[in-house]
Amino acid sequence: MLAMAAATAIHAGIITVTVSDTRYQTVTGFGAACCDGAMCPFGTDTQPVRLLYGPQSKIGLNIMRMEISPNFVGDVVVPEWNNYDTPYDWKGSLPSAKIVKQRGGIVFGTPWSPPGEYKTNGTAQGGKSDSQGNQQGRLRTDCYDKFFPWLNTFLEYMQKNGVNVDAVSIQNEPDWWVDYSGCLYTPQEQLNLVKDYAYMLDREKYKGVRLISAEPLGFDPSYSNLLLNNAAAREQIDIIAGHLYGHPPLGNMKSSAVLAAKYGKEVWMTEHSVTDNIDHLPNWHEQLIFAEELNECMLAGCTGYIYWYMRAHWAFVGTGETKYNPGNTKNKLLPRAYVMSHFSKHVTGSTRLGTTASVSTGTNSAFETSAYIKGDSVIVMAIDTTKNAHDLKLKLPFKVKSGVHLLSTGNETENLCQETPITIEEPTNLLRLSLPARSLNTYILMIDKGAAAVKELTQTENEAPKTYYDLLGRPLDEPRGLCIEKRADGTSKTVYVNR
Repeated sequence: MLAMAAATAIHAGIITVTVSDTRYQTVTGFGAACCDGAMCPFGTDTQPVRLLYGPQSKIGLNIMRMEISPNFVGDVVVPEWNNYDTPYDWKGSLPSAKIVKQRGGIVFGTPWSPPGEYKTNGTAQGGKSDSQGNQQGRLRTDCYDKFFPWLNTFLEYMQKNGVNVDAVSIQNEPDWWVDYSGCLYTPQEQLNLVKDYAYMLDREKYKGVRLISAEPLGFDPSYSNLLLNNAAAREQIDIIAGHLYGHPPLGNMKSSAVLAAKYGKEVWMTEHSVTDNIDHLPNWHEQLIFAEELNECMLAGCTGYIYWYMRAHWAFVGTGETKYNPGNTKNKLLPRAYVMSHFSKHVTGSTRLGTTASVSTGTNSAFETSAYIKGDSVIVMAIDTTKNAHDLKLKLPFKVKSGVHLLSTGNETENLCQETPITIEEPTNLLRLSLPARSLNTYILMIDKGAAAVKELTQTENEAPKTYYDLLGRPLDEPRGLCIEKRADGTSKTVYVNR
């Protein structure tokens, strides 16, 4: 029997989504970069993170990226430390990083370049300009042993100023020769640096800090594959990372995720904007394209998605620039933030399930979907970019008893996530739902615990005690919020502890 979980009219066609209990990656979260530029005045402006981060926010981001900048003033050696105020611009991200950490989030740093004195061109700049002699800036081999101690000084600076950094990366876009701060590495050069010198990252002093691979411009898998196929380097690397410029998620990133999954490494997309530097506010179709990118990243095996700027007219928080108004009010959440919230508020901490989709004859197939399990809920994402509404048939691996439909269509000017309850008369695994035209939909369905198919949701009073860890694998004495629950039998799952 097919339950009519919500009143549906006859639409252009029927899309059938079958969700399996095949499980893939567990999603660590979503975030954005706190870098100079639109974040002005840099170092004092914390309004974007206050609007975007933490479970109490409307958007629910939990990962923040910041630059580990090199020294620019004369490319001088770091002086004797005076209250940890260095020529490096490290303090600019501190206020925002503190707020993110206070709200339970993850912060990580990316070098755009090592200090100029360590490089072949003698400057932190990438070298691609006439004024720099078009000389490629690379880390000198005789300075490989200085690189990780330099990262340690960043970790120490942040720790002394109240922020325990969760991860550091090797390099921003090692394959992109630039005229701004940058450093080139071949895949082999990165491998040599990691396998021979990454042990110098002081993981004992900065407990829990993880090492992220270099972040190539188009998620070139040759960078990560070379690392993961080498046992010594593989032991040092915790997260495989990259960007999506010129290469959509189901290409290079999906390819990179194959070895990462084999060796239990996370996969983070650490920078992209699908409409960066456009001369207008993104229209609703462009927002749906962004939703599709998020969805495709999940299908590719991504465990962390980090957008580029937090504040820009094409990002999450308005800048106030008059040429992009109306709709670009400073420090007001933009539609793209609400699109992100479908994933950041609900997919964070979940485990992706397998999905297949089929469409009825004559139905436009411009449709994407993904599904997840988190605690007692099955979450189904559905994105339809067409001009016609459809009916959505869901076939689930578990019986569900109730739910909620979160809908974004671009018609609302304020809160772009309209919430409607889904009423189910009796537990079922077959649903027929409404899929509006040009819409982003999140269906959150509560599993019927009485269903025999869901063994992991059944608990007994005599069950063995559990231990809890944060999303970085660190043990928790007092679990709160999103945690990893591990049982005596070795099984684990992500849960939300409300205390």
